[in-house]
Amino acid sequence: MIALGIDPGTRRIGYGVVECNGPAITYVTAGILAITSTDDVPALEETKKGVDALIKKHKPDVVAIEKLFFAKNTKTALAVAQARGVILLATKERGVRIKEYTPNEVKSGVAGYGMADKKAVLKMVRLILGKQDLSVIDDASDALALAILSTGDRLLDSAR
Repeated sequence: MIALGIDPGTRRIGYGVVECNGPAITYVTAGILAITSTDDVPALEETKKGVDALIKKHKPDVVAIEKLFFAKNTKTALAVAQARGVILLATKERGVRIKEYTPNEVKSGVAGYGMADKKAVLKMVRLILGKQDLSVIDDASDALALAILSTGDRLLDSAR
């Protein structure tokens, strides 16, 4: 099973890809889709092209995306929600299963504590993937955490 995690943003979108074979979860890649356009509509177009390319390249069985849970800045929240919608659309158009998680669900599922900070999430991502030298920025480590969490659901899915 291949899982693609996506941490949505307006101009920087984190992604992480893991492969799950039985109990083993293996790191494939992680990074940032850097959106270069300063105008909103072209930025959304870049987002769609970037997500399409990730899905085409990695052929995930599932795409896990972070839910927009809370935002102090309404303008930023709306922009992230638009990007998130484009990501969901691109995933749906490619026929890939979508799983959505709140930030607290991701932190709790990976680090064991819903209020864990970004350093704790990265530490657990490194431990789970067996890559102590993994050096990625927060958006990419959050995306890897999403991907990891979505692979754990395979046990729940098969039990249903």
